Amino acid sequence: MYRGLRVIAMAPAWNEEEKIGEVVRRTPRELVDEVLVIDDGSTDRTAKVSQELGASVLAMGRVAGVGAALRAGYDHALAGGFDVAVVMAGNNKDSPEEISRLLDPIAEDRADFVQGSRFLGAEANFGPMPLYRKLATRLHPLLFSLVARRWVTESTNGFRAVHRRVLEDERIDLHQAWLDEYELEPYLYLRTIQCGYRTTEAAVTKVYPPRQLGQTKMKPITGWWSILRPLFLVGLGIRK
Repeated sequence: MYRGLRVIAMAPAWNEEEKIGEVVRRTPRELVDEVLVIDDGSTDRTAKVSQELGASVLAMGRVAGVGAALRAGYDHALAGGFDVAVVMAGNNKDSPEEISRLLDPIAEDRADFVQGSRFLGAEANFGPMPLYRKLATRLHPLLFSLVARRWVTESTNGFRAVHRRVLEDERIDLHQAWLDEYELEPYLYLRTIQCGYRTTEAAVTKVYPPRQLGQTKMKPITGWWSILRPLFLVGLGIRK
């Protein structure tokens, strides 16, 4: 428990046996009550490595998509009575040691949703980020800000903390089939703002591993359309 909050830290993972162990190991147990790895149909030792290091594992049973995996994790958090769900990358690009930065605004009743931003703070370290990702991570917040009518510096970073009151709001429907891939993350952030919840950003680091270890599973064209789609559909009122 952290400052009166029951906290779950969860990481969706697909074939991340070489990296998920570090994610689990680095997560401060004094800050979180449960570490949950959502195994999105991995065919390697992702689940076994996670369990050996003390994490709970929620098996999707197939490759369902990162959005579907996150939705299952949020459902697990609500069913388990957790106050806050923290999401972090399963490929060790985030710094779990910084979870308190995401939790403090919620613990101090200043926010219901805290978005980690790699663009705040002097300590930001991107490592060898692919060029297209550098461009896209700058462009997406601009488009997001226009649609949300609120300036944000970060909108593609999955490192964030969400209070259960947001997840319980029936106006925010995470169980739509079109959110199964990368759409769910920007959708949740956008709808949280539109529904009047308090949001803020916290400075976090994001470090990309060397190319030979695999930097991302997102495909340049289809993946980026996936995270742009909620801005068009929700922004134009086609989806809620």
